[in-house]
Amino acid sequence: MAKLIAVDVGTASVRAGLFAEDGRLLARHSHPITLHRPAADRAEQDCREIWEAVVRSVREVRRETGVPAEEVRGLSFDATSCTLVLLDREDRPLPVSEDGDPRWNTLVWMDHRAIAEAERCTATGHEVLRHVGGVMSPEMAVPKLLWIKHHLPASWAAVARVFDLADYLTWKASGSPARSQCTLTCKWSYLAHRPEGWQRDFLAEVGLPEMVEKAGLPERPAAVGEDLGPLSEEAARQLGLTPACRVGAGLIDAHAGALGLLGGIAPERPELLDRHLALIAGTSTCHMAMSPEPRHVFGVWGPYFGVVLPDLWLNEGGQPATGALLDHIIAWSAAGAALGEAAHVRILARIAELRRAEGEDLAPRLHVLPDFHGNRSPLADPHALGVISGLALDHSFDALCRLYYRTALAVALGTRHIIEALNREGYAIDTLHLAGGHTRNPLLMEFYADATGCRVVTPGEEDPVLLGTAIAAATAAGLHPELATAAAAMRREGTVRAPDPRRRRSHDRAYRVFLAMHEHRRAIDSLLAG
Repeated sequence: MAKLIAVDVGTASVRAGLFAEDGRLLARHSHPITLHRPAADRAEQDCREIWEAVVRSVREVRRETGVPAEEVRGLSFDATSCTLVLLDREDRPLPVSEDGDPRWNTLVWMDHRAIAEAERCTATGHEVLRHVGGVMSPEMAVPKLLWIKHHLPASWAAVARVFDLADYLTWKASGSPARSQCTLTCKWSYLAHRPEGWQRDFLAEVGLPEMVEKAGLPERPAAVGEDLGPLSEEAARQLGLTPACRVGAGLIDAHAGALGLLGGIAPERPELLDRHLALIAGTSTCHMAMSPEPRHVFGVWGPYFGVVLPDLWLNEGGQPATGALLDHIIAWSAAGAALGEAAHVRILARIAELRRAEGEDLAPRLHVLPDFHGNRSPLADPHALGVISGLALDHSFDALCRLYYRTALAVALGTRHIIEALNREGYAIDTLHLAGGHTRNPLLMEFYADATGCRVVTPGEEDPVLLGTAIAAATAAGLHPELATAAAAMRREGTVRAPDPRRRRSHDRAYRVFLAMHEHRRAIDSLLAG
């Protein structure tokens, strides 16, 4: 039986999964990568370190299973969205860091240095903004490259290639300079539904008319799962595979999760997808909804054409800090800083005890607005800040647990806020499909169901992000005639959690407070601006 390898590059690690052609995950291995944070709004990585972690993970996952190299027929990659790799004419790394260290040649998705450039893009009012929720995010490629052009002119002058990270990895594997329709459409202002995808007038207006040529971008991208060719001899040697292995055009990590979670749900009746939302929830959370027709939702990226499945449109809502926010709340407290690696487990255990003693709706006067890293959706406000209301002079462990509880609830209420924005524009979402680290947090899983009123489907031991990438690899390998067929054949069933109606009243009240806090925070910002 043919085997497939999927590689997922996240913010902190690289994971490789070995799959059977029916979608069963046979083995998985991860390797850490360095995240360089020279300032609060900066996030940088080393593309060479990332590739080395890919090599180690792929070799290890095959070693664990003993699968012969020749059985691996397909390989593909997913990676964090709009993580940009800069290379010169000799394919050497170019610095994106102001200290000039060429090691840091990769701008990570969460880097927010380009807020002013993003606002310049938004001010154009161009058509491309209708496909990013009306407001350009500083996380996207155009503002980031504008920042490089303005602030690091030596790096910009030397640039010969700029890759989204998933495309960099398929290039390293196959030698093909092709770019995925997923990456270019979602993060580079490419309009895949238009005959002329690059909007040259927009690029000229913002001051980046040379971007397409300078970054080595194609006029037309490759569809997700398109066969980009075999592994190069060098890559096959490094990875411990053979040149018979085909490399499939990759995709963004959250979009891989959407493919793994939603891709096989309704191949014959795509209109049924209106009820389903995929949540790829880890450091941040991406909310992925698909539909047969385009839907424009303010503060929600898209609609993007053909970025997960051909002929379907995708909307992407986001919360830029969710798991990272819970980590921050722990680290922020002296009691939390002393807990070590078991912090979440110990806090969750104590929360369960407190709820038994004090009631399930813990700390009802404590409320959190979770926009500590801005609000991507549905407000599209990168300047937004977090708010905590109801603090007392209490720095005990129990006080931390109560704050953790309300922060986790705020994360779920942020998802409810996004669902309401989507449903106002034609969706009818009542089912959430979750992947990522949040599935291991029972409090978050409770809140996702009870605070939104949605059914929650979790994949158990499966890994939908890696599965989506394996579906792309299977398509490239020719194991299935098209991506949708592969998604249907490789789909794995999950377990369902229904919302508890007994908790609806308290969560509805908390949501009203949540919305009021948004209005209050914006009123304060308005007063300060005046």
